Amino acid sequence: MSDVAEATRELRLVADPTRAHILRSILAAPDGRVLVGRIAEELGLRQPTVSHHVKALLDQGLLLREPDGRRTWYSLAPAHADRVAEMLGRPEPVIPIEPILERVARDLSERFRGVFSSETVERYVRESYELLAERPTPGQRVPSLAAQFAADRLEALARDDTAPSIDIPEVLFVCVQNAGRSQIASAILRHLAGDRVHVRTAGSDPAGEVRSSVLTALDEIGVPLAGEYPKPLTDEVVRAADVVITMGCGDACPIYPGRRYVDWDLPDPVGKSLTEVREIRDDIERRIRELLATL
Repeated sequence: MSDVAEATRELRLVADPTRAHILRSILAAPDGRVLVGRIAEELGLRQPTVSHHVKALLDQGLLLREPDGRRTWYSLAPAHADRVAEMLGRPEPVIPIEPILERVARDLSERFRGVFSSETVERYVRESYELLAERPTPGQRVPSLAAQFAADRLEALARDDTAPSIDIPEVLFVCVQNAGRSQIASAILRHLAGDRVHVRTAGSDPAGEVRSSVLTALDEIGVPLAGEYPKPLTDEVVRAADVVITMGCGDACPIYPGRRYVDWDLPDPVGKSLTEVREIRDDIERRIRELLATL
């Protein structure tokens, strides 16, 4: 049988929801094998029904049968394991979060030694993780993004909020999801100003990831996103800013004296075609160039 025919046959088999669940359970099992009875409990089905689907997978060579006394274990046949995992997607491993947060807190405590106590650093690390974990951020990235988010917040907190820096102005872009307009604006400003301006972004209701159309629109003009990601709006980043530029987020941004507040009336890229996103990008670039002349 050709590879194409084999893949087609496997795809047809796993298209059934019950069979797909059986295969996913095997992929997720620590030792790569399952019992029919446990699958029946997970699905709320009668055991004979699950056994029927297991037999179909066995007959087609996707599973191996391993008797163990009065029980029988089922596992993926090695010849099909990689292809089945590719079709269904391997489950993400469960990563213990506590040791990661402890390490991040230790590392940032060293970085901010003499500026903040270890207790303050740990509080910011854990709060940053909780804020990001509430959002639909891809699970594997949350710990590393929390480290970046906590560090950024601590740097903002370290600024003298009563006298913002006159040497390197700080600009904060705020929109609703922090996945479109504010990301375009921050990327273009960083690209044009370099180290002459410090840039931050935030969202009143952040999304999980920056929109692919935004990445494409920025790629087209050679502007990198520079590791940016959607993050919630927090008090210290507003207090650290010299200029706060809002884009459709209403009254979500707190007002502090001594800051310059500007609202840009821009359409949201959500649901827009790439052509429309390009128009929004070009409008933002024009505004950024005008802003630079005033900083």
